[in-house]
Amino acid sequence: MQPFEYARATDADQAVAVVTADPHTSFLAGGTTQLDLMKDGVLHPERLVDITGLPLGGITHTDSAVQVGALTTMEELAADPTVGERLPFVREALLLGASTQLRNMATIGGNLLQRARCRYFRDPTVGACNKRDPGSGCAAITGIHRMHAILGTSENCIALHASDVAVPFTALDATVHVQGADGTRSIPLTQFYLPPGDTPHVENVLQHGELITAVEIPFLPANARSHYLKVRDRVSYEFALTSAGAALVIENGVIQEAHVALGGVGTVPWRCWDAEDVLRGAQAGSAVFRAAAEAALEGARPLPGTAFKVELAKRTLVRTLEIVAGASS
Repeated sequence: MQPFEYARATDADQAVAVVTADPHTSFLAGGTTQLDLMKDGVLHPERLVDITGLPLGGITHTDSAVQVGALTTMEELAADPTVGERLPFVREALLLGASTQLRNMATIGGNLLQRARCRYFRDPTVGACNKRDPGSGCAAITGIHRMHAILGTSENCIALHASDVAVPFTALDATVHVQGADGTRSIPLTQFYLPPGDTPHVENVLQHGELITAVEIPFLPANARSHYLKVRDRVSYEFALTSAGAALVIENGVIQEAHVALGGVGTVPWRCWDAEDVLRGAQAGSAVFRAAAEAALEGARPLPGTAFKVELAKRTLVRTLEIVAGASS
């Protein structure tokens, strides 16, 4: 790891100003991914501004939403009783996302900003990576890519977005609140992430120096049911091969409201708008669940090593919807 300066922020305005003024300065929160990438020679900040002393933690509730401070840990959010009652698939995604040790360190803001788990991004010695070194190429396309994306990919990058909790957040139309040098703004999570296209190194719409301050998560209706299902190679903490987060409101057997997103398959957390259209107004059952899954994976672009994910993702979504519908009956 190269030498770097360390500064501890005592004020959000100051922290934003310091980072904005210097392209080689970054924020530091839990650091569970960032420090690893620095040790591996992927990230090279010259200065880190520690924001853990800022008043950006805590969970507050209104009648319609829960607001989560960016420095709230994964474990704190998972332990919130209102989240467990009103947004159970958020809690499930948090608990499946990391070990207890990591959940007690990793922050919600940091989780949303975690970098790609692609081995070519994380190890400069094994191959080229446009995300790490723009213009160098994507070794994953012709290399080992079993854990990579099949939705939202480009000829420049097939790296997967690995966050579990971003999946139900995306399904719920969560909003990210940020503070920057020009003030504050609110960004729907469905518009926050950017697919790789020709610029894989640009992963989201944040400007340098903008700081996530909170995430606002709308509550589901009281009669909604939800579930997060994660399929992985081993039960012990592992990244998803495929995952699905779904919430349904079913009345008299008819789906009135549907929120669906996939993980483990997209370069960004993947909102399944077409699947929701199939589900909404339909009679709940296996046939419509399969039709929704077909719609969700319509745009998949698998490579030889990821071809299995197409059918696996469909089955993951169907099973998730079956579990939710069973809980609603």
